[in-house]
Amino acid sequence: MRSTGDYECPRRVPGPPSKPCLKSLQTSLKEAFFPDDPFRQFKNQPTSRKFLLGLQYFVPILEWAPRYSFNFFKADLIAGVTIESLAVPQGISYASLASIPPIIGLYSSFVPPLIYAMLGSSKDLAVGTVAVASLLISSMLGKEVSPRESPKQYVELVFTATFVAGVFQALGFMVDFLSHATIVGFMGGAATIVCLQQLKGMLGLVHFTHETDIVSVVRSVFGQIHQWRWESAVLGCFFLFFLLLTRYFSKRKAAFFWINAMAPLTSVILGSLLVYLTHAEKHGVQVIGQLKKGLNPPSASELAFGSPHLMAAIKTGIIIGVIGLAEGIAVGRTFAMFKNYHIDGNKDMIAFGIMNIAGSCTSCYLTAGPFSRTAVNFNAGSKSAVSNIVMATAVMFTLLFLTPLFHYTPLVVLSSIIIFAMIGLLDYEAAIHLWEIDKFDFFICLGAYLGVVFGSVEIGLVIAVTVSLLRILVFVARPRTIVLGNIPNSGIYRSMDQYPIANNVPGILILQIDAPVYFANASYLSVRISRWIYEEEEAVGSIDTSGISMLEEVKKNVDKRGLKLVLANPRSEVMKKLDKSKLIDTIGQKWIYLTVGEAVAACNFLLHA
Repeated sequence: MRSTGDYECPRRVPGPPSKPCLKSLQTSLKEAFFPDDPFRQFKNQPTSRKFLLGLQYFVPILEWAPRYSFNFFKADLIAGVTIESLAVPQGISYASLASIPPIIGLYSSFVPPLIYAMLGSSKDLAVGTVAVASLLISSMLGKEVSPRESPKQYVELVFTATFVAGVFQALGFMVDFLSHATIVGFMGGAATIVCLQQLKGMLGLVHFTHETDIVSVVRSVFGQIHQWRWESAVLGCFFLFFLLLTRYFSKRKAAFFWINAMAPLTSVILGSLLVYLTHAEKHGVQVIGQLKKGLNPPSASELAFGSPHLMAAIKTGIIIGVIGLAEGIAVGRTFAMFKNYHIDGNKDMIAFGIMNIAGSCTSCYLTAGPFSRTAVNFNAGSKSAVSNIVMATAVMFTLLFLTPLFHYTPLVVLSSIIIFAMIGLLDYEAAIHLWEIDKFDFFICLGAYLGVVFGSVEIGLVIAVTVSLLRILVFVARPRTIVLGNIPNSGIYRSMDQYPIANNVPGILILQIDAPVYFANASYLSVRISRWIYEEEEAVGSIDTSGISMLEEVKKNVDKRGLKLVLANPRSEVMKKLDKSKLIDTIGQKWIYLTVGEAVAACNFLLHA
């Protein structure tokens, strides 16, 4: 056999130029936390320009406000007033779901929307309270402090959890561990539990379980049959039917969206009038009662950082923060696609974080970007975040002058509004789609749903995230190895499973590894590759010390069998570590090629020499 020196390789694979350790660390951190390179606009700019760009980046309203027109304001005015009609009943309803005074739900639709309008990047996101986070607060903090026996201490814990959620949202990286399948299953399970919890209000029950699993809720409902109030049941069913009917007509014709948008407020008004005129509160129909007038009182001094229940507040804050941020960004991106613009995830993380930190100091609890309110805002023709400012202004007017009008609002109407909103979160079509596309994602979705429904909201979330992480670990620890073949009449090599026309190269087995070579898969790959000649193309972009040891072991095994280990197109990170470990000298620079085609040509040359 002739030496490889007789084969002239047209190109060689060089190692990357060495970089200082600090520079490499800076690059890695930048790629990890700022993948979209938000600071590139500051390069080669004078100091004054950098200052202005910095203000516009962190306060986006300064960037788009100079271009804002009166025509935009007219559209935003209509949209803002429309979503305010939804914000008031939802704010009161979700506050009762969180077991806090209803007025806090109204406070939460005043300050946070103003902050998001200044700092957020979405033109359509309508900020407000969300049902799932409200349920989480009630179920998690209610176990530590009773909202009935110690209402002040309970509210302080709610504000503290909201503060923690805001801090955590500003970091935001945990959202990456919530896949679409996880969110679909979790939201569906939470919606199911929320609907079942509302049977308390629909049936006029006074005592009800604090547990959120379906077994405890059903046992609590049917264990108090003798306490069911038929007046509440009839009233609740009537308003739920009315709300569902408006949704049906709005789906039949898009122009009727405003009927659906106004339906919750209309239900509150009609329910209040009915109770007032018939004195139904004297016949077992529970009402909200007195709501105090005035704007948000400061609550920074009420943050319970010295409470013995602080860890429960931190745990609750992290969970509701992740859920609120995931839902808000997902909703924002959904509606941004409809209008063909881009929202900045980094800006929205900061906006959500700051608005909840500020909210916790101004008597607000967690707010996000609920789908129902954002959909109404979008359909009402919003042009910018000014619709949030209009909504907040309208809520301010309500707080100052109109709160006494809600005295006779029946709780059963609020339960109907919550059930109406939650039915929209039961996205069975998305679950069917997951089954058709990816069975594993479907089971992640199902696990999250069943965990929430039969366990608790926390258990469902833990199950979903754990299964998602296990899937990632399996992909890394047991990467697929794909046999490549040559596409006829070309120098292209592709998977023989995907391309049946691809031909095997006689005497050569070409493998592609679908993952970086790390300690988690080094042993597995060593066993696999010891049977083959190892070649790859554009698959492995990284390697660690365990991967280096694995290659050394494979090199020894193939040498014993009289075979050759050949590498094709290793990435710069791999080449750098091969060079530093001196493994590149062991393998031989002449056995490292730029492409699979060149590696195959060299092997064929040697086989036929």
